This record gives sequence, structure tokens and C-alpha cells, in this order.
Amino acid sequence: MRPAKPVGMSHPRFTPLVASLPDTVPFVGAEVQERSLGRPFAARLGANECVFGPSPKAVEAMSRAASDVWKYGDSASHDLREALAAQIGVTPANVIVGEGIDGLLGYLVRLMVAPGDAVVTSDGAYPTFNYHVAGYGGILHKVPYRDDTEDEQALVARAAEVDAKLIYLANPDNPMGTWLQGTQIVAMLDALPEGCLLVLDEAYAEFAPAQAVPDIDITDPRVIRMRTFSKCYGMAGARVGYALGAAPLIAAFDKIRNHFGMSRISQAGALAALGDTDYLKTVLNQVSTARSSISALAIEHELKPIPSATNFVAIDCGEDVALARNLLTSLANEGIFVRMPLVAPQNRCIRISAGTPTDIATLAAAFPRALEAARHLATNRKPA
Repeated sequence: MRPAKPVGMSHPRFTPLVASLPDTVPFVGAEVQERSLGRPFAARLGANECVFGPSPKAVEAMSRAASDVWKYGDSASHDLREALAAQIGVTPANVIVGEGIDGLLGYLVRLMVAPGDAVVTSDGAYPTFNYHVAGYGGILHKVPYRDDTEDEQALVARAAEVDAKLIYLANPDNPMGTWLQGTQIVAMLDALPEGCLLVLDEAYAEFAPAQAVPDIDITDPRVIRMRTFSKCYGMAGARVGYALGAAPLIAAFDKIRNHFGMSRISQAGALAALGDTDYLKTVLNQVSTARSSISALAIEHELKPIPSATNFVAIDCGEDVALARNLLTSLANEGIFVRMPLVAPQNRCIRISAGTPTDIATLAAAFPRALEAARHLATNRKPA
């Protein structure tokens, strides 16, 4: 094949902002790692997916919808928004559906953040949010965690210092699994500087104790709450998320969102999953059992599990960050996919998602070998 002939330019003319960004992505996917290893993982416990899968009713609904996939999805996600509003006790005008929380975060940043605008987050919190902020030219200001928990007071204080447009806070938190009381979130709202919006990521809210979910009036213009069908509903691959907020903010999404971004299949599955409360209770019980098993495994091997209100457990490997990193690699070599926080001091941990009994048994069999190999590497690589 002959090389392409230049026709006017030798390279794409990226914007200066895009040209300045590093060639990075927030997460390396499991499939990418499998291709690198040359084999599939025996246990997929790194992406906080719900390995128990979606409700059978959701699967049936998606199968029925597949025959109509030649049609675009409902651009307003009408039926799903109506059902969500009815279940939560708000109006459809308070609900926006989008391509997972990741997609909604991107739309929100596009709505709110101009080049140079300040945004505040915790150092080591969900990196995809940071990715969106960087992509629109926002300036990230980060505060450290406090005792492995997001520090809501420090976030508010920094926002006041830099006149932040947004504060991002996940409750329960990813990657640590810790949580704040709902009353702390309400107090945080009352302390927000004028013109600052709290982005409350509640992807794991269904797993959390009731007192972790704040009681906030849906008309409060100071907050937007993000939720998802990717975790407890087992539909990560369908990409369905939703946001709850005051009607004027929700309506603004229509100015910039992809109106046909939600497929018919995804909408049908989410609607059916939302109605299957019995299956949801079963999943929550299975996750609780798996969390207990992961915590027990850590304790058995003299590591410390951090109490979790999510579908994963962060395991403290001690002050030696090399041990956590090596354990991650050793588990991958054993066919176990897990992840770890990226920023100190949380990077002394690894993070293991809840799995099926078979997954947990596979993890338990591999863990002693992986830990021994990780300790050997950490010891041998220390300076003399």
C-alpha cells in the first residue's frame, strides 16, 4: 500500500489545551491488562463491577429491546426518568440520565468550568473527574485525605481560598471505601462559599448505611448528586447513570449533552432493574458476605482491612508502598485482577472488589503465594 499523500497539513491541528495534556488515561482496563499478560484473569476483582450481574428481569428486558435496536433510544429517557423520580420522591425535572456517572461528570464540567476556573477535590480521589476538568482547562486544587476519609472541612476551606466553581466529593469514597455521615454533608453545604457547587458522587450509596446518605432538599441549588446502575445493579457495561438536582441545573444539561447517547437497550435494562427490588436485596447481601471474606483474608495474613461502605475493600499493606505495588503485580501474575490507590498515603493499600464465592476462593488460594512473592521483592529492592 502506498503511503498517504499529504493534502494540506502534516498533522492534526489540536487546540493548545489538548496539545498540552499528557498522554494518559484515568484507568488501564482489565482487557488491556489481559492482552499484556497474554491470558484472561481467573478472577476479575479490580474495577468494582458487580460480578453478580444484573437482574434476570433486566436481562430479559434488554433482550427484548435488542430487536428494536435499529431505532435511536428515547432522547429524553422519559420512562426511566419517570420511574427514578417516582422511586426517589422528586419530579422528572429533577433527574437527568446519561452515559454513566463518568459521562455526566463530563457534561457538568463542560457546563460549569471555563479555562482557568478553580475546582477542588481530594488528592487521590476519583481520577476521571480530574481528567474532565483538565480537558476543559480547569485548575485543580487538591486537599489530602484525613484518616483515609475525604476531609469535607478542608475541601470547603480550599474552595473559599481559590473561589472554586465546583467541589467534588464521593460518599462513600472510592478508592478507600470510607464514608461521611449525612449530617456532615449537610453541614458542608451550609459552609459552601457563594457560587460553589458540590458535586456529590453517590455511586456506592446503595451499599452504605442509611446515616451516610444526607437528607437534602431536591431544590437546593448548591448540590448535584450523581448515581449509577454500574454498581449495585450490575450494569457497568450498559453505561447508565443519573444525576439529581434543582430543576434549573438539570435543564441546563439539555444545552450540551448528547441527546441520543443512551441506547434503547440500556434504558430498558435500567428500568427493569430499578423495579426488581428483591434481586437488589440479594446482591447487597452477597456483597456484604464477600466484603467480610476479603476482610478476613487480609486479617489472616496480618494485613489491615479498612471498613468499607462500598462493594470493595481497601487493604492496608503497611507503610511500605512497595509491598502494595508488588502485591498488585504478584496477584496479576496469579491471574487475579485488583487495583490500588494512586496517591500517597493511600497507595499503601490495594483495593479488592467483591466477588462470587468462586472468585473469593480463587483469591484465597493465590493470596499467600502472591504476598510471599511481594514481600520478597519489597525486601530485596530496599537500599542497603
